[in-house]
Amino acid sequence: MASVACFVPPMSANIYYPVLAPIADDLHVSVALVNLTVTSYMVLQAISPTLFGDFGDMAGRRPAFLVAFSIYLVACVGLALQRDYAALLVLRMLQSGGSSGAIALGFAMVADISVSSERGKYMGIVGAGINVGPTIGPVLGGVLTQYFGWASIFWFCVVLISLWLIPYALFVPETCRGVVGNGSVPPQPWNRPLIDLIRRHRNRRHQNPGDLSQTESIPAHPHRKLRFPNPIRSVKIIFEKEMALVLAYNSLLYVAFICVAATLGTLFREIYHFNDLELGLCYLPYGAGCVVASLGQGYVLDWNYRRIASQIGFAIDRRRGDDLLKFPIEKARLQPVYPAVAVGLAALTVYGWVLHFEVGGVAAPLVLQGVIGLTITGSFSVMNTLIVDLFPDAPATATAANNLVRCAMGAVGTAVIEYMIRGMGRGWSFTFLAALCAVLSPMMFLIAKKGPVWRNARRMREEAS
Repeated sequence: MASVACFVPPMSANIYYPVLAPIADDLHVSVALVNLTVTSYMVLQAISPTLFGDFGDMAGRRPAFLVAFSIYLVACVGLALQRDYAALLVLRMLQSGGSSGAIALGFAMVADISVSSERGKYMGIVGAGINVGPTIGPVLGGVLTQYFGWASIFWFCVVLISLWLIPYALFVPETCRGVVGNGSVPPQPWNRPLIDLIRRHRNRRHQNPGDLSQTESIPAHPHRKLRFPNPIRSVKIIFEKEMALVLAYNSLLYVAFICVAATLGTLFREIYHFNDLELGLCYLPYGAGCVVASLGQGYVLDWNYRRIASQIGFAIDRRRGDDLLKFPIEKARLQPVYPAVAVGLAALTVYGWVLHFEVGGVAAPLVLQGVIGLTITGSFSVMNTLIVDLFPDAPATATAANNLVRCAMGAVGTAVIEYMIRGMGRGWSFTFLAALCAVLSPMMFLIAKKGPVWRNARRMREEAS
């Protein structure tokens, strides 16, 4: 459920790209104006998780998911029916606001149900959903638009999210440890699956008077005071020492990733003269590398965690989870990143020059895209896991902070990459991105060395307050 939920936001963003020109024609506006709906979508994509992340940590994952995707569902229906530019602009913002919090909530759900020694593989499964979205989105958008018209992409989103919302509302229980603890604390009645409420109602109706003492022995749900979500909580996390470095380098890797994806369509159309459907298919090798990276890195992370625990004589507790106070979690997570980043940046450089000199046919850049997707995506997926490890008590809020910085830097990167290519050329543009990541890579070693000290100091400061 978490993986599909995390698939929706990037899919919704990328399924829209093939319909920009058809929408502009139908609404009788310029493509530049329709492009503003992309910008507005990205703005809400950065802001929305700061609200839903705090809401999910406070009230629980279920109400946050249900509110977020209900907003998304209404927006998608409106987008499919609207024929006015103002409605398009507002509803795209509403669509982004509803869906974009799902990634923070999905990662938080993983933190709820997994211990740190086994978190890698679960994060990998959720990360696969995130990475499939940008790949499948353009293909779906191109095919649906070609055969059914541009409104069909929004009806597709309506059907998809309905198929998710119904079983989630019916069957999936609350997982937030701040609400249900380890599962022994019952949530509020309004925060229970519908099937659970129906079962309880039937049990009470068929209960004998002599069984009332059993009912009374069930612990009552604690009273929880709800408040309006506070986005400042995510902003505060950004300024913690270890998180500032993790977020900065993680976002830099994301910029390299998104710049390859953002320029693929224009560069391949210019060089190879592909049509829209062929361009959509060109995203598949990139996506395949991303998915393999997300699934594979989880098992690598869990293996490296066990290896380091064995080296330092650290006992792994798979029932209650590990106290990371004396465990170098930064080192355990970042060690696999070093070789992956080195290979990925080399592939990024070669990719730029292959496109610059137009050598190797279409096969060479597609293979290099797969390598970049495998290594760069795997690297920032690992760092996403580290972010959850650093803030296990507020994983949704921490993931929202990551999303805020990542989307902001990604927006800047996609805004300037076309100008860089025009001014510097294809080869030097991607070489510059690779060089920037390489020059700042010592940040990872600093995180591994100083991170435990900063993390423990933060914990002592929080306990004192």
